[in-house]
Amino acid sequence: MRTLGNIIWIITGGLVTALGWVLAGLIFYITIVGIPLGRQCFKFASLTLAPFGKEITYGGGAPSLIANIIWLVLIGLWEALAYLVLGGLWCITIVGIPFGLQCFKLAKLSLLPFGAKVLN
Repeated sequence: MRTLGNIIWIITGGLVTALGWVLAGLIFYITIVGIPLGRQCFKFASLTLAPFGKEITYGGGAPSLIANIIWLVLIGLWEALAYLVLGGLWCITIVGIPFGLQCFKLAKLSLLPFGAKVLN
């Protein structure tokens, strides 16, 4: 299911989304201040390319908390809402439920990406 799910995910928009995250990461990397945001964009790119079979662990300390608050205000809230709506739409059909669950995983990560690690 993992391989088949990732192939269907890539065909239905995962590749385009991952390329968008890579482009955003490269833009953030132009400035020194944007490098931490760029690293998070690359984390999202790897996860949105093939989310099936990957797990996310959350951790970090005070620096991650401060960065997560800034991320949440600037990007995270809107991104999480978009993934929640998309996940809800996927979950309308029985076949789409696994894809909806992956969108919910991305929604949670989009709220608190700093300090989180994507595990294979």
